[in-house]
Amino acid sequence: MWRSLICLFAITVVVHSVQTTARPSKRTTEAAALQALESELARRAEDDKFSGTVIIAKQGVPIFARAYNRADRERGVANTMETSFNIGSINKTFTAVTIMKLVQDGKIALDDTVGKFIPDYPNREIADRVTIHHLLTHTGGTGNIFDENYEDYRLKLKTHDDYLAYFGARGPVHAPGARWEYSNYGFVLLGAIIERVTGKPYYEAVADAVYRPAGMTGTSSPIIDEPVGAVGYTRMRSDELERNEFILPYRGTSAGGGWSTVGDLLRFANALQNNVLLDAEHTKLMTTGKIRTRNGFKYAYGIADMTIDGVRCIGHNGGFPGANAELMMCENGYTITMLANLDPPAASAMMLYIATRLPK
Repeated sequence: MWRSLICLFAITVVVHSVQTTARPSKRTTEAAALQALESELARRAEDDKFSGTVIIAKQGVPIFARAYNRADRERGVANTMETSFNIGSINKTFTAVTIMKLVQDGKIALDDTVGKFIPDYPNREIADRVTIHHLLTHTGGTGNIFDENYEDYRLKLKTHDDYLAYFGARGPVHAPGARWEYSNYGFVLLGAIIERVTGKPYYEAVADAVYRPAGMTGTSSPIIDEPVGAVGYTRMRSDELERNEFILPYRGTSAGGGWSTVGDLLRFANALQNNVLLDAEHTKLMTTGKIRTRNGFKYAYGIADMTIDGVRCIGHNGGFPGANAELMMCENGYTITMLANLDPPAASAMMLYIATRLPK
């Protein structure tokens, strides 16, 4: 079971691997694309393959907004445009903005090592050789935070320092800088570094750097027993849907697992693209691809840089049993935000469906 979980946590690299594949273009007019999306979402919702919320925006203004199915099936609570969902790894993009704000302010350099900020870090190879650049681009060899013992520690690791204490003695899985390999633990390290530099808990620091400037009032990282939004439903263990509380960590981290709404994701996208969160130089630095992944797209700093049927897009997704999230900002002027409380690729499949149909 936990092997399946680990695979689902890597949904970012799996789903986007198909986006550069040559195929006949499906692009059409905006009106036709949105009509097709509405029909497809209704069909999938009826078949219980989509449950969640969607916003399509043009030049930052919503032109399509819909909610489908239920946030809580047992209580009969419907999803609405204000419902929050587990966003998985989209938290990595928020973490990257927070780090880049510290870079912009001269408090961090991209070639600084882990050891500069965490001098007592247990593994010296990571402390002395892995840099901020490596962590932001998944090239540090820092590994994952999900393994066969996940059930034993998922509720015991409550802070970023708890993760460091549990995984810190572990050496790199490959030489730092040698290749790209998706690393949730690398982004946990970034969260711990943010705490060291700012003197604040990660959750306060990211709120200061991202949520408040962007006007995101529905985004947070509650602990597991704090009710927040849509219940996740998974088929991970059987063909029948079941609530996903049995697999949730104690709390989301700088690597993922926080909660947000499609409206807040759009506010974030607008703030990032309009240089509200970072100046133009550091926004470009963060969002320009640095290394080509084995799946074909480029990874920048906490964000993917890819071409979808001839249109450059930047964004991130999140995948978790009972949760799937998509945020995509494209140079044809469209922003796509989708959140689902079902297993991947509930939202990811629909993101690709509309991203390949909207006009260039």
